Amino acid sequence: MGLTKNMGSKLIIESEAENEIYDAIDWYESKQVGLGEEFYNYLEGYFETLKSGNINFSIKRKPVFRELPLKRFPYVIIYEKIKDTIFVYSVFNTHQHPLKKVK
Repeated sequence: MGLTKNMGSKLIIESEAENEIYDAIDWYESKQVGLGEEFYNYLEGYFETLKSGNINFSIKRKPVFRELPLKRFPYVIIYEKIKDTIFVYSVFNTHQHPLKKVK
């Protein structure tokens, strides 16, 4: 499963976020066969939106961390855009305590 693609902006998924993604896939797959893959494909669509560069989501924390909430799953993508590179720091489960967010 490749988490980085080359179109538009470059997308770098930090190891913490990658671990969170794999944990979510495993959890969803344990609840229903195929749901983990569905989550991953849904998340990839959001990554494509970020890489398109046509939209910036609100700044939530300094220095310039932005949050992109997923509509279908209870997750938020925490990222930063520096020039033409997007760094994904966390794919945070919003059912967790907010103080567990990275950065």
